[in-house]
Amino acid sequence: MCFIHKESRMLILLYIASFTFYTSGQPLNNKLKGEKTFPTYICSIPGLPGPAGPPGANGSPGPHGRIGLPGRDGRDGRKGEKGEKGNAGLRGKNGAAGATGEKGDQGESGKQGPSGARGDKGKVGAHGPLGLKGDKGQRGEVGLPGICKCGSIMLKSAFSVGITTSYPEERLPIIFNKVLFNEGDHYNPSTGKFITAIPGIYYFSYDITLANKHLAIGLVHNGEYRIKTFDANTGNHDVASGSTVMYLKPEDEVWLEIFYTDQNGLFSDPTWADSLFSGFLLYADTDYLDTLIEDEDL
Repeated sequence: MCFIHKESRMLILLYIASFTFYTSGQPLNNKLKGEKTFPTYICSIPGLPGPAGPPGANGSPGPHGRIGLPGRDGRDGRKGEKGEKGNAGLRGKNGAAGATGEKGDQGESGKQGPSGARGDKGKVGAHGPLGLKGDKGQRGEVGLPGICKCGSIMLKSAFSVGITTSYPEERLPIIFNKVLFNEGDHYNPSTGKFITAIPGIYYFSYDITLANKHLAIGLVHNGEYRIKTFDANTGNHDVASGSTVMYLKPEDEVWLEIFYTDQNGLFSDPTWADSLFSGFLLYADTDYLDTLIEDEDL
C-alpha cells in the first residue's frame, strides 16, 4: 500500500516537470559531451502511468552482515518453585565464643524432681534465744507425794470479837468492837464484817447473852442469811448460840444482824457477861495452795 502511494507521487512530479519544459520551450534532452545533437521539443504531455507489472523473481541472497553488538540483559525471571531438601552437609568447625549476653528473666519453676538420697545427719546447732512464755496448759495428773512445804506457807485466818453495847439496831451489821483475836486482820471492827482473803472452808459461831427481849439473830453471807436462830426471853438471862461451816471465795463478806424488828435482846456488860462472834479457816482451797507452791518454786 505504501509502495503504490510512492509511485503515484513520482508520476505527478514527472508530469509537472514535463509541463514546465513545454511551456518554456527548452529542449528535453541535454547535450552530451562529444555528441552532435539537434534540438528536440516536446510536443505533448505524457499520458498516465500504466498498471504495475507482475513482481519479478527473487534475487540471490546477499552476503552475511557483520555480527551486531550484544544486547542488554533481560529482566530477571520469576522465582521458581522450592526444590527438594538436599542432604545434610558435613558439620563445620565450632566458631569462636561470642560475648556474654545480658542475663534473661527467670523462667518458671519446673516440676519437682525425684527425692535424692538422704544425707548425713548434721551437727547440732547452737541454742536459739529463749522464746516467750506460753499459755498455761491443762492441769496434769496427780504426781507422787513430794516433800511437804506446808510449814513455810501456812495460811492463817481467825478472829474472835465481843460487843460493848446492848440492843443494836435491826437489819444492819452488828458492830462487835471488842477485838479478842484477829489473825490476819480479816475482821473489820469498824464495820462488823469479816472479809475473806484466803479461799477455803471456814467455821463460824456466835454466843449471845440476851436480856429483857427476845432475840432473832442470823449469820449473813454476802447479803443472804445462812442460818437464823430465835430465843424467847422468859424473864431470866439466857444465851443464844449458833454455828455453821461454809466455803468462801476471796472478797466474800460475813456478819451478824438482827433480822426481826424489836427482837434484839442482845445484852452486854463488861463486868459479868459477854456476847461473842468468832470464825476461823479450817483449810484453804487446794487449787489456791498449788498456785502458791508453784509461785514459791519459781
